[in-house]
Amino acid sequence: METEAVIASRWAELEIMDRSALRTAWAKAFGEAPPYFLSMIFMRKALIWEAQCRRFGRLAPDLRRALKAAADRRSVRGPAPAIRPGTQLVREWNGRRYQVDVSEDGYVMNDTRYKSLSDIALHITGTNWSGPRFFGLNKATGSGA
Repeated sequence: METEAVIASRWAELEIMDRSALRTAWAKAFGEAPPYFLSMIFMRKALIWEAQCRRFGRLAPDLRRALKAAADRRSVRGPAPAIRPGTQLVREWNGRRYQVDVSEDGYVMNDTRYKSLSDIALHITGTNWSGPRFFGLNKATGSGA
């Protein structure tokens, strides 16, 4: 059966379910009983969403984080810009200048290969940083010391 037809069929099933049947379907889909106060229409929408996720796949983790941030009224940042191989990143930290070369398979600093900019930022500062943030590749740039 065509995917859209499967989802439409599931929606038709949900539309005729009473509260008790919806609560049972919820427990089966989500592994626990729904909060008592949920409306029937909300339960139907959540159940059809769950069916769509099973059929089409879930939201990507970065999109889920962005939606959570927006729901919490926090700023939402886009992904870090793509950096082409051959690019050189320069950062001053505690009076010392660091230069990183972007390669096809990672980053090189002082003849040492790193998987990520965050690994390099950790090496330089001794603390966990967002690598793109540390190197000023997004709006929330790190402050130099």
